[in-house]
Amino acid sequence: MLMRQRQKPDVAAKPAARQRSAPAWVWLAQVGTGALLLVLLTLHMIAQHYVAAAGLRTYAEVVDWLRNPVVFVIELAFLVTVTWHALLGLRGILLDFGPRERTERLLTRGLMILGVATVSYGAWLLITIAGQG
Repeated sequence: MLMRQRQKPDVAAKPAARQRSAPAWVWLAQVGTGALLLVLLTLHMIAQHYVAAAGLRTYAEVVDWLRNPVVFVIELAFLVTVTWHALLGLRGILLDFGPRERTERLLTRGLMILGVATVSYGAWLLITIAGQG
């Protein structure tokens, strides 16, 4: 009768890498904001550089332009979208270094705080500029 030999564990084998639970919404958000950026950047460039008489608007023209509620919302959406897209991209790059789970959580929270601060400051600037006159 043949006896089965127990296989010895391979001590040279490296432990399996920790599986990250990268949610699908992060990838979808990155792709979605990228697509939206193409649209918003195109609108921004056309409005700021091709519609203006001399190719560039003066500061007074920008102030008048931002007073239009539709333009204000588009510029605010542009700010939010570019911030979100950039910070998701930065998060992805930093996670490629393989930080520990706790570091990953802190990194994500820190980038969220940075994003909120950036959008808040940018929105304040838009409101301030649109309110001048």
